[in-house]
Amino acid sequence: MSMDAGFEAHVRVGEETFDGRDAALLRAVAAHGSLNAAASTLGRSYSRAHGRIGDLEAQAGPLVERERGGSEGGGSRLTENARELLAQFERLQAALEGTATTERLVLDGTVRERDGDLVTVETAAGTVGALALTTADDVQASFRSDAVTLHAPESAPGESETSARNRFEGDVLSVERGDGTALVRVDVGAGDPLAVRVTATSLRELALSAEDRVVASFKATATRATAAPDAGESGER
Repeated sequence: MSMDAGFEAHVRVGEETFDGRDAALLRAVAAHGSLNAAASTLGRSYSRAHGRIGDLEAQAGPLVERERGGSEGGGSRLTENARELLAQFERLQAALEGTATTERLVLDGTVRERDGDLVTVETAAGTVGALALTTADDVQASFRSDAVTLHAPESAPGESETSARNRFEGDVLSVERGDGTALVRVDVGAGDPLAVRVTATSLRELALSAEDRVVASFKATATRATAAPDAGESGER
């Protein structure tokens, strides 16, 4: 799977191209819990929506889990594959819509466990997994603002439902709207607020404002653990 940057965001999935219309369809399924209702909301026929999901699934694997029965033809929910695909698309979309700077949050912490290149780091905000670029135990764990996904607490996926195992819960401090994107700052108890770059679409769906409670999730593979400045012989790799 690869991402192609053009004037409009799209993700290449095998022989298919995942674009804004496909992203809207998956978001509608997540919002309405039904492919039938999603198609109706978007003004599309059920057969076309069903066919498009089938084309994408042939390349990307399962995207929508279906339950048969009921007056609406059964319920539907997004799979982990679908959530990952949406996250990739939205990160690319944010980049193409003119993100001027990509902020990073840096957390001071201590390595508690090692498993090959992955480490578990205890920080003031909580425990995070990260890729270790050092053999030091006193580290700084850092990640980009566009690597984080925000969720309403009641709709945040469980740990078994996502590969983004790093999770912080906190309160929105501010929302800075720009052209097509917004920078959301969240107090997660780390001293400096967590800065998260989201698309305008995500901001509308979450309906975020100051003091709202949110869950921020991000992958260990998107997090880097480097030696703290005072760690001495760092063993940087």
